[in-house]
Amino acid sequence: MKTILGKKIGMTQIFSETGVMIPVTVIEATPNVVTQIKSVETDGYNAVQIGFEDLKEHRANKPTKGHFAKWQAPLKKYLQEIRLDEGESYEPGQLITVADFEEGKKLDVTGTSKGKGTQGHIKRWGQARGPMSHGSKHHRLAGALAAGTYPSRVFKGNKAAGRMGRETITVQNVELVKIIADRNLMLVKGAVPGGKGSLLRIQYAVKGQDK
Repeated sequence: MKTILGKKIGMTQIFSETGVMIPVTVIEATPNVVTQIKSVETDGYNAVQIGFEDLKEHRANKPTKGHFAKWQAPLKKYLQEIRLDEGESYEPGQLITVADFEEGKKLDVTGTSKGKGTQGHIKRWGQARGPMSHGSKHHRLAGALAAGTYPSRVFKGNKAAGRMGRETITVQNVELVKIIADRNLMLVKGAVPGGKGSLLRIQYAVKGQDK
């Protein structure tokens, strides 16, 4: 599966040839490097490990340096593993760039959503509020959590207030509108998870387009 790691720059808008305004997210994906090859013989499955963004040598410990030295790859800050489709092959040190992708194709983009801290049940789960009329003491409080006599307890997994956000989210079938190869930029239609500067994993859509 063709995959690359990138960094979210932010959102802007561009215009198509017909004058239609398109909201896009700008992703900077500097060349990724293949840092490890996994095979059925040695690991039980076929995969490659790719690295993104240079890592300063003084920030790497000895095991990390040894790993990159073994595969003759430069030090990288972020590493992720990609399962290979049948017939795919890579070499250690091989570069994966935005030029390997094709404009107009559909992508799946995975990132970590923005953390929102502790939120109430209305914002977190979309539950209804109480009456807003004068005298009501139940504006944004949670309703009944369980029955009284039986089972006389609150079931596990009950939707209530708590921490919200900072979860791994994948948006599927977003269009790759434009590639600016000389600046390592990808412009995808619409919004993607995460804040500015967050790490993203971009790959061709698993469903929704012809392979």
